[in-house]
Amino acid sequence: MRVMIATDAWRPQINGVVRSLERMAEAAPDFGVTARMLTPEGFRQIGLPSYPDIRIALATQRAIAERIADFGPDHIHIATEGPIGWLTRAVCLAQKRQFTTSYHTRFPQYVAARWPIPESWSYGFLRRFHGPAAAVMVSTATVEAELRQHGFGNIVRWGRGVDLALFHPRPQSVLDLPRPIFLSVGRVAVEKNLDAFLSLRLPGSKVVVGDGPARADLQRAYPDVTFLGTREGEDLAAIYASSDVFVFPSLTDTFGIVLLEAVASGLPVAAFPVQGPMDVFAGSGAAVLNEDLRAAALQALRIPRETCLDLAARHGWQASAAQFYGHIRRVARPQGAPDLTAFASACALEGREPRRLTA
Repeated sequence: MRVMIATDAWRPQINGVVRSLERMAEAAPDFGVTARMLTPEGFRQIGLPSYPDIRIALATQRAIAERIADFGPDHIHIATEGPIGWLTRAVCLAQKRQFTTSYHTRFPQYVAARWPIPESWSYGFLRRFHGPAAAVMVSTATVEAELRQHGFGNIVRWGRGVDLALFHPRPQSVLDLPRPIFLSVGRVAVEKNLDAFLSLRLPGSKVVVGDGPARADLQRAYPDVTFLGTREGEDLAAIYASSDVFVFPSLTDTFGIVLLEAVASGLPVAAFPVQGPMDVFAGSGAAVLNEDLRAAALQALRIPRETCLDLAARHGWQASAAQFYGHIRRVARPQGAPDLTAFASACALEGREPRRLTA
């Protein structure tokens, strides 16, 4: 089966959407799939207004149609609601192709944090985009309920994962800072609510990994905080494992892959009791969720690292990929091909990962 994944979010961006899609492409052969990414690469690009480090493609419907024709996919999945997503959607509708979509970002809340645009307008925009999809993939039950409340249909669950071979405890620290070390990882932008973390009176040190439009202002406002910029791979994993508590101040994330990276590194989490953390940590004991973020951060210091590792072990990327390709096969599978969704769910419940599935 040949699957094309269309996305506006791609390298050099570093975020949960890019990581998730990269993992789906890497896992494709395990599920008898040849995957190709349709991204802004190869198109002229401009910076997103108020967020210039995010580049958007200046493509045309004809150019998108040519890329699709060149690959000849059996199915198209549209991951984002930007220019690549809208143009791919237009081609699918014009050619009467079935397609699936995914909802990664609480776009209405992000827009409202930057401009005086009512959330109802943004939800209307999103309903129009996702409405023709054969299935809309969401990460958690909370996101599903929120979208259904706003009139969305055809919703299915696609959980996220973590690279357990990369993110794990390490015997030596790479951070020579006073302890305890409170860490935050992600885009340094207004919607991430970093002020709520950086303004806390906490012992030890506060560390921020990531970059974004708010970094310069936050560094000036909080000179006592260590800003490390963008880190990836082993460098990032070592920083997680060298910290004591992961603090997640966001109020708007749908999931937060960084939460899984933290617990896989043996790092307990402090967060607000909101969508994302509530879904990830329900009943796990690996986080403290409290409206008082300072109290949550201090209480999280007492969480055993083994509790965090137990939760992470249930969230490998292979189970996530089995859900993703299972939904696609159910929509567009060839005659006689199996539906992998039930198998993926069973694997997730048993805490194991499916291996080398073909159809």
